[in-house]
Amino acid sequence: MYRHTTLNPMTLLTSCFLCLLLGLSGLPNTVFAQSDADLMLLDRSAKAFSSVVKKAGPAVVHVSVEKETTVKGLGQFPSDLFNDPFFERFFGPQFRHPRTPSKPEKRTFKQQAAGSGFIITSDGYILTNNHVIEETNKITVRLADKREFAAKVIGADPQSDVAVLKIDAANLPVIPLGNSDNLEVGEWVIAIGSPFELNQTVTVGVVSAKGRNRMGITDYENFIQTDAAINPGNSGGPLLNIRGEVVGMNTAIFSRSGGYMGIGFAIPINMAKSVEQQLRKSGKVTRGWLGIVIQDVTEELGKSFGGKAGGALISEVGEGTPAQKNGLKQGDIVIAINDETVTDVPDLRNKIAMTPPNTKLKLRVLRDGQEQDIQVTVGEQPEDLAPFAKNVTGSPLNKLGLTLQDLTKDVADQFGYSKDQGVLIADVATDSPAAEIGLQAGMLIEEVNRTRVRTLKDLQQALKKSNNAKQVLLRVRSGEQSQYVVLPVK
Repeated sequence: MYRHTTLNPMTLLTSCFLCLLLGLSGLPNTVFAQSDADLMLLDRSAKAFSSVVKKAGPAVVHVSVEKETTVKGLGQFPSDLFNDPFFERFFGPQFRHPRTPSKPEKRTFKQQAAGSGFIITSDGYILTNNHVIEETNKITVRLADKREFAAKVIGADPQSDVAVLKIDAANLPVIPLGNSDNLEVGEWVIAIGSPFELNQTVTVGVVSAKGRNRMGITDYENFIQTDAAINPGNSGGPLLNIRGEVVGMNTAIFSRSGGYMGIGFAIPINMAKSVEQQLRKSGKVTRGWLGIVIQDVTEELGKSFGGKAGGALISEVGEGTPAQKNGLKQGDIVIAINDETVTDVPDLRNKIAMTPPNTKLKLRVLRDGQEQDIQVTVGEQPEDLAPFAKNVTGSPLNKLGLTLQDLTKDVADQFGYSKDQGVLIADVATDSPAAEIGLQAGMLIEEVNRTRVRTLKDLQQALKKSNNAKQVLLRVRSGEQSQYVVLPVK
């Protein structure tokens, strides 16, 4: 029977030491000399990690929170407490408890949870995660030297999951903040925090990847992925480089069990710093905004627009928005901002959001197969983003299996469109290519191969003019939003 053991980097270093020591006897002097040099190198590496921890550890804090919850209809056991998302986020789904019969009464319970944080100024400003402290009644910060302080929230930003706390203290140890843009995949990183309330726990790993998004954790995602062990309670703690600088804030884990599985995520410190500065200055975060709906550019879409995969395709430009005022158009593909490449929808969204309002940017767009630069002035993101909240990622649409019809006034009124606005999809055949990719009755075709169509006759003429017999480019509308799709012709 074999026991499966997961070795972390420090365990591997120790194993190397033992292997070297056990293999020394009976070897030539040259081998002894080489082994001594190897041991000295490994010893210096181990001491380098230890030195980072000694300097940074005193500035890492334990954040405990308390939340009062009034629950209706509880009986002998407060089962709803364990089913509360707040509780589950910290302790995992395994603590879910089946509901029990209860009496129709109200009870107030105190929920307690914990996370981590780190001191960024000697007078007591602390960075942590928003999800650690949100909707809490009491926050207590415990320092590495066991002193405890009541903390107040200076500001919190759920969209980035960053929060700033303040304790009434002076001459506190501080961790220097680094530059996460300079971080490279494969670099050593060190995580310090309070997993499962085990204070000052240190784990070591490497940067596994950068720019992770679409994780569904926050609205603005650009995570550093690491294999340094991160567990519940590490949230809000620092991710350090080997120079002892904070390069990230540990935020989430990917886990099927609620515990460590080798994949952790940290907010880049450059993003956290930008949010922190605004929270300390005004208590809120102001983000840049263009007022466009965007979608990823697949290989098929890229070819249809005279380019290639990558960038962000503008499928909708809002009326009166900064994008419209500065000349951006539907069908433009944004490929760079200030000569920095735009890779996809989250990349463009993050770059614009982190740009202060009234900043001028140079956007390089692909329009009608030609690249051109457009100067834009970024606006301020409004509080109500309902018309622009969804980034259209889109599914390719296939007209095979479609039943189409012209928009009469009655039909247009029924679906909320205007007469002659486009060609209505009246029906989608079951098991057809169109049905398989999610096309639905009630959607409207507004463009065919970049040609505006308002009637079936327009659509047929646009199809006849097509030079590509294998695919058709459509712009389809559903409600208030539209998107471009490539229709493969089989």
